[in-house]
Amino acid sequence: MATEAVTASPVKVSALNSRYHKAGLGVFAVIVLAHWAEHIAQAIQIWVLGWPIPEARGVLGVPFPWLVKSEWMHYGYALLMLIGLIIFRKGFTGGSRTWWNTALVIQIWHHFEHLLLLSQALSGSNLLGRPVPTSIIQLLVPRVELHLFYNTIVFIPMVIAMVRHLRPRESERAAMVCGCARPAHAHGW
Repeated sequence: MATEAVTASPVKVSALNSRYHKAGLGVFAVIVLAHWAEHIAQAIQIWVLGWPIPEARGVLGVPFPWLVKSEWMHYGYALLMLIGLIIFRKGFTGGSRTWWNTALVIQIWHHFEHLLLLSQALSGSNLLGRPVPTSIIQLLVPRVELHLFYNTIVFIPMVIAMVRHLRPRESERAAMVCGCARPAHAHGW
């Protein structure tokens, strides 16, 4: 029975990079956009509405303040993002894969920073004796700005990868195993 579970898993991942690639990417994109929108909402709350940082918790953090304070939630999203970038990677070819890999490399670092934050929260021992869990780059850039930046620099190459994947060059189209590409004769969006 354990062997069946192990052999079924690779089949599902391969299907996510072939017949279910477009649908899987759509779900993944919605998750990424929702998280990025939370960071944008928090930025608007701080810089446009003038809310104090502890009160600026994005959309979900206003009714559920514990979400913003939970390092587990932040780490879980960073891990989900990393897993998504890894799982869907094989479905990309050519230039779209280069852009996807760029997003993946940045997310590996972003994940490491969240792992460091979670480790500090769990151990109660913060980096350089700081009063709160602190990531490495957070020593130079405040947390709100840093995580808005991280999510932006992962999001941009991810979007470029998806657009290039939907509109591949002919050489890339031939290597694709999914049905994501628009027909070669389609023009415009």
